[in-house]
Amino acid sequence: MKPTTRVMLGLALGAIIGLTLAWSDTVLATKVAALVQPIGKLWLNALQMTVVPLVLALVIIGVTTASDTASSGRTARRALLVFVILLSFGSFFTAIAAPALLSLVPRDPALAQALSGSAGTMPAVAATGWSDALVAIIPSNAIAAAAASAMLPLVVFALFFGFALTRIEKTRRDLVVDFFQAIADAMIVIVRWVLWAAPVGVFALVLAVCAQSGLSMVSALGVYILLQCVLYLSVTLMMLPVAVFWGGEKIRSFAAAILPAQVVAASTQSSLASLPAMLEIAQRRLGYSPQVTALVLPMAVSLFRINSPVQYVSAAAFIAWAYGIDLSIAQLATGAALAVIISCGAVGLPGQVSYMATNLPVTQAMGLPIAPLGLLLAVDTIPDVFATVGNVTADLAATSVVARQSEKERIGD
Repeated sequence: MKPTTRVMLGLALGAIIGLTLAWSDTVLATKVAALVQPIGKLWLNALQMTVVPLVLALVIIGVTTASDTASSGRTARRALLVFVILLSFGSFFTAIAAPALLSLVPRDPALAQALSGSAGTMPAVAATGWSDALVAIIPSNAIAAAAASAMLPLVVFALFFGFALTRIEKTRRDLVVDFFQAIADAMIVIVRWVLWAAPVGVFALVLAVCAQSGLSMVSALGVYILLQCVLYLSVTLMMLPVAVFWGGEKIRSFAAAILPAQVVAASTQSSLASLPAMLEIAQRRLGYSPQVTALVLPMAVSLFRINSPVQYVSAAAFIAWAYGIDLSIAQLATGAALAVIISCGAVGLPGQVSYMATNLPVTQAMGLPIAPLGLLLAVDTIPDVFATVGNVTADLAATSVVARQSEKERIGD
């Protein structure tokens, strides 16, 4: 049985038992919820303990990898710039659109109460001004930032450390990068061990919340799935104007040309599996230079997923909505910026490992509880089809931009 199937079964079983208890005997439901909550919290704690070393290692590796890629030529540097711009667009668009869409949906106060019981104590979000928030970006003590799980200062330190590594002698740099790669690999092994118990952890979390909130949790998960699908589709459609205005394509011909790659993406839910179709489309249907497509598309699959920051920010916005928290501009900006950085370093992570390792830092950095992420993990496979289609569309749109600029440069020379 596939891991995602096991997790979905745990979610379904927990929801059925929790709803049955809520309808039949509220006193018993409260007792059972109190009994199973520690199991869910233990599972979440086990996941959370890997976040700091994993994020630190991934950001450092991502910076050095991007630097090595950029040094391979002007086309690679141009592609990286396009990737970062599009990722930033998707992230900040989500930071605006997700809270706006969620504000249109009525929220049951019982949901926040039930989630608070499942998550334990709510993290305190300090009411700081812009000056304090700006100063806090750079940590005075990186070890203290890691100990406090202060993700944004930790990531800033990792960025400085990664860029500094690119300035030292290659032999010593490779030793340090190999060290952090080993840390990342070890953390991924631990996360896989913990995710093996995901059906039990999700079962406990869902049972406890449903027993206390009834159908509110089930309907809230439906809101989350719908939110992600809408945002993924919106970003996908926005890639078409990118190809038209900056890639010089005609919208109807471009949309028709990339359809086979989108079909492969939807059926496999894998950008890597879609790469052969993308290469064929880019060279034969769209007429891009083989030298450009052979470099840019593999880079895109390795370093660029437009819907990754969309997922991180929308998940955090959903959690804030579920708890009745009004996110400030500073929180949204912090989450959006961190989502871009995290997505650049975590593209190669597999499946469920990626979800927890990338969503946890963004949610924590925004001062939100991480307990609901265990529930959202269980239903993530449903909107993932739309996410992969958007990623493949963005890969081809970014390639059109790079190909057009490279052609202009060649003509100018």
